[in-house]
Amino acid sequence: SASCSEPSVPAPTAPVPGSAAGLCSGHVQGGRGHVKAQGAGLAQQRFRRVARPVALRLWDFRLEGFERLPAEGPAILAPNHISFLDSAFLMLHVPRNISFVGKAEYMDSWKTRLLFPMMGMIPIDRSGGEKSQAALDTAEAVLRRGELFGIFPEGTRSRDGVLHKGRTGAARLALKVGCPIYPVGVIGTREIQPPDAPFPRLFRDCTIRIGRPLNVQRYRDRADDRMVLRQITDELMFEVRELTGQQYRNVYVGAAEDAGPTVRATVRAVDGSDADGLSWQCRIAGHEGNTPHAAAHFSRSLFKRRHCKRAKYR
Repeated sequence: SASCSEPSVPAPTAPVPGSAAGLCSGHVQGGRGHVKAQGAGLAQQRFRRVARPVALRLWDFRLEGFERLPAEGPAILAPNHISFLDSAFLMLHVPRNISFVGKAEYMDSWKTRLLFPMMGMIPIDRSGGEKSQAALDTAEAVLRRGELFGIFPEGTRSRDGVLHKGRTGAARLALKVGCPIYPVGVIGTREIQPPDAPFPRLFRDCTIRIGRPLNVQRYRDRADDRMVLRQITDELMFEVRELTGQQYRNVYVGAAEDAGPTVRATVRAVDGSDADGLSWQCRIAGHEGNTPHAAAHFSRSLFKRRHCKRAKYR
């Protein structure tokens, strides 16, 4: 069974006027030619109508905060990623179509080549550069059409179940389009289908929580500032951790263990001046109780220093 209020909250922001010329579709080279992806469509609606009642019989879902989702207009949903099933379960329960980015390797298999794009997956080449830009352009077009878009801030699945440092793609898209980001916490999918498990386990519990939206409008005049992108992302990861209760590790998924310990970042003012005549000192100290909140505090502190410095010389 599942418990959830029907969404009735109006969209926090209206769709951005205008269309993105040339950004309506992405093409990814797979094992047997090009695959065109435009995001979710009628196929996802029909699949949800059939598959959701089946899923409700196979697993026990607890849905929280879904009433926060806008009834219309663009929004980004940013969940943690602990299982192959995360995007599928979220897609089944959101009130309208949602598109996700997914690794282009799914296009190499006949099992997923056509099915996943039909279900709203936008293949992305993770080698970066122009190969991944087509997917990001398609994601932007999805949002500009006033639809929902899902992206995993960690970039890929966390195989150890720990919440890792977030990448800034969600923040960049939200600032560019002018839409809110909803943190999403998914609990239980790792137990249903652990990493490398070929099939899901039945009759297990799954909780999906939608958090309070992050409104990025106040940062839109600094959309290209990397410190702004990092601050928004760190705040997003803090909210996701609050929803899931996961341990947080301030390194990217897949980073080597010796890349550095989990750290708590603080900024302290001390006597003395640097070359610019500003009194400040940045110190990063190891702390076993590190959380995304500490990282967000660090980003905010550096951000304030940077802009105070600019104001001093204006």
